[in-house]
Amino acid sequence: QVQLVESGGGSVQAGDSLRLSCAVSGRTSSTGAMGWFRQVPGKEREFVATVFWGGKSTMYADSVKGRFTISRDNAKNSVYLQMNSLKPEDTAIYYCADRRAPGLPSALRQESAYTTWGQGTQVTVSS
Repeated sequence: QVQLVESGGGSVQAGDSLRLSCAVSGRTSSTGAMGWFRQVPGKEREFVATVFWGGKSTMYADSVKGRFTISRDNAKNSVYLQMNSLKPEDTAIYYCADRRAPGLPSALRQESAYTTWGQGTQVTVSS
């Protein structure tokens, strides 16, 4: 079974940077993808970024393109989200998610495409 643990969140000011980490355990498949989502209380979970597990292709939400970078380190069994030029609207709980099946790339923007989720890490950006 796959387990995900996020870390790296915190409180920062607008314009600052943070790097979120997702420790992955129990994953034996080289297919599928890892994704980052975020959620504000009272709103639906929002897609942020995805990196394919078997490749280096990535996808980003329009709201974070040019500011966020998703990456993975197979040796450390970790997935990262580098967040630069943070804005107050980036404030949310950030979740790491796992999908084992290959599927269609277009489906990876949907929450339903992922089967395992971490507990989340809080990111707060003040003006």
